[in-house]
Amino acid sequence: MLSIHEFRFMPFEKKCDIVTYDGHYLTFRMLGDCKVFLYNTGHFFVEVYYTTKYQKVLMINAFESTRGLEPYLDNISLADLYSRPIM
Repeated sequence: MLSIHEFRFMPFEKKCDIVTYDGHYLTFRMLGDCKVFLYNTGHFFVEVYYTTKYQKVLMINAFESTRGLEPYLDNISLADLYSRPIM
């Protein structure tokens, strides 16, 4: 189990690998010219700041607090929950 502390101190390329192979994509938001993709690793959240202009990842930010999810709330629809069968 990878901790957020370990993740934060990894080299940039390793962070990219962790997000690509172990992260679960949730949603994205626009921030200026960047798309900020949100992933969940099961233990913390990861934001990947991607510039469409230069087609590269600029920054990777990891956080645990649900307060970090606030910028994404407008992108989340609960309507899908009504169409899914209850288990």
